[in-house]
Amino acid sequence: METSAPPSPALPRAVAPQHLFRLVVPPIILPVFLSAADGTVVATALPAIAASFGEVANLSWVVVANLIAGTVAAPAYGRLGDLFGRRRMMLISLCLFMAASGLCAMAPSFGCLLAARVLQGLGGGGLMTLAQALLGENVPPRQRGSYQGYLSANIVAGSTIGPVAGGFITQAWGWHAVFLAYLPLCLIAIVLVWRLPRGTAGRSRGGFDIAGIAMLTGFIVPLLVAVSQLQRMSPAALPKLGAWLALAAVALAALLWQQRRAAAPLLALPLLKIPAFWRSDVMGACSGASLTAMMTFLPIYLQVVTGATPAQSGLLLIPLTGAVSLGSVLTGWLISRTGRTAVFPTFGLAITAASLIGLAIWAPSLSRTQLAWLLAFGSLSQGSAMITAQITVQAVAGFQQLGAAAASVQLSRSLGSAFGAAAAGAVLFGLLSAMHPATADLFFEMLRHGAGALEGVSAAQQEAARADIAAAFRGVFLTVACFSLTIVACAATLPLRRL
Repeated sequence: METSAPPSPALPRAVAPQHLFRLVVPPIILPVFLSAADGTVVATALPAIAASFGEVANLSWVVVANLIAGTVAAPAYGRLGDLFGRRRMMLISLCLFMAASGLCAMAPSFGCLLAARVLQGLGGGGLMTLAQALLGENVPPRQRGSYQGYLSANIVAGSTIGPVAGGFITQAWGWHAVFLAYLPLCLIAIVLVWRLPRGTAGRSRGGFDIAGIAMLTGFIVPLLVAVSQLQRMSPAALPKLGAWLALAAVALAALLWQQRRAAAPLLALPLLKIPAFWRSDVMGACSGASLTAMMTFLPIYLQVVTGATPAQSGLLLIPLTGAVSLGSVLTGWLISRTGRTAVFPTFGLAITAASLIGLAIWAPSLSRTQLAWLLAFGSLSQGSAMITAQITVQAVAGFQQLGAAAASVQLSRSLGSAFGAAAAGAVLFGLLSAMHPATADLFFEMLRHGAGALEGVSAAQQEAARADIAAAFRGVFLTVACFSLTIVACAATLPLRRL
């Protein structure tokens, strides 16, 4: 049985339809692009950073520290936006992100760079959350589908363009220029956001939950550290992994206890009791897990199994990313025209899961081109889950809690993305180690040193290793298919099915 969205206590300001796109899209597109591109842009500069500071062992913390800070900051910006205005908090977020980018570029040591990256994460954590909330503040519910489609397509574009831009900038001008490139983009974004109409804060009373932020940090840090260790599981690492997970569990219990008693809680726990809301969060988490796992491991598959060069693997991913972007825009348009939401991920992600199961069966026998287009076909509906999740939580939360709703989905997506990459990696390396430990060791070397690690290995051994790795990748495709089927289950049982 279909249900309609509950009436909001306050609706977005009435804006003539012909002016709505010009009013809303330019100010929110650039912050979303910056947020989506940041991780991938910087990742391509890591080798140059390592050469500059010599901190190879701790290099991953340049990305991880920023991820942790951004994940913790997202719900804080949602709450602050509801209290003090989303436009104002977006301007603060952009200014902090821009200042931190300048500090990253001028960092004289690795420690200073890490500190600046944490500060950059604290600024960047609000970009995606506040963009979603600003969209809900300025766009009527029935029209949000189209605009969510633009945002989803822009997220994919940022993630795709990031590695290319980061590699080019690093090669041409050095890693410092990667951070300097953010400065003019941030300035343009600030000017555009400044032109947005001044919004009204959703809630006039209540303070800010400092204790909640501290406890959320205590939960996020050990959880992400534990998740990062999942990718290369070994019996020796199990005690440490168990300790991190136990610490995260204790911190989560303390966080939930504190949030139930806080006068102005950071997390909107009452909303999580609503079936449509928590199902949407699960959909967001699985959507992030699916896309991150595929974008992380598909280049490895293409290079190691099919023998593609890094440049060729990047080109082969274009049909996939193009399909996700096109599908997001199309889904948003259909939602705005029909008012229906849950039907699109219900059937669309079923097709995605079927294509992934097909890959698990036939991928080794497909050519690179056939593989790329099968991925594109399966990914056409990939963006429908996030669009439906955001539209649903905004409808459930109402105008007063748009920031909290957007932050909830963004937090779920961030955690899901980290878990998705870790789970796929754990399945891949676990299967390799179980089948042929020697092949697992060779695979590690190929990841570190590229195809050059195969020099000195006979042709027969190379062919056997590639066959073992291709077989292990079946587990990766099936893992991502499970994420897609989880989305199907949540969407099919979503109580709020129509706007």
